[in-house]
Amino acid sequence: MREAGAADLRALLTAVRRAVSSPARLYLVGSTSHLAEGWRLRVTSLELAGGTGAAMLEGRVREAAASLDLGVTWESPADVIPLPAHWEDRARVSPHDIAGADSALEVRHFDPYSVVLRLVARGDEPDYINALEYVKHGWVEAARLESLFLEVVPRFTDATLAQDPAEFRRKFSGLRQLYARDAAWRRTSDPALADQRLASL
Repeated sequence: MREAGAADLRALLTAVRRAVSSPARLYLVGSTSHLAEGWRLRVTSLELAGGTGAAMLEGRVREAAASLDLGVTWESPADVIPLPAHWEDRARVSPHDIAGADSALEVRHFDPYSVVLRLVARGDEPDYINALEYVKHGWVEAARLESLFLEVVPRFTDATLAQDPAEFRRKFSGLRQLYARDAAWRRTSDPALADQRLASL
């Protein structure tokens, strides 16, 4: 499998649209949202999730990805964490060239807050960097994220695929620290230099 750029994402969505005749919603998740918005140039795998018509969509997406030699990670944040209330209302419209027109397929960004909480649950270094991108681009507001974090923590159980609440709290603290360091750099440094420093973490 090869890395995907924005043109590859558009090609995959075009192929899926041709195969979809009934209303369906496809979500861009994590780094794929970043790719669609131009925040990054390439991804190793397209992260996608299904909404309406999810079972049918997964098959169509995997077929299209295989024909284009692209990797796909099919996982909703809901598969890993309890989603915060009203997550569907926070799903964002994707760019026009990604969203398409006159199609049964609706393409949206998954709720950024849910995605960040899912990234925190996994909590390795690239996940923190990806999570911070949402904050830097104004898609996630730190105080609101704290509020939603406090909402979902009590709902973590042994049945979830993530860790126990104490581990989740520890990992969320890691994101707080990274955000504070980045904010300090931005107050005292050239923004381009701060971006270079962040990328080197």
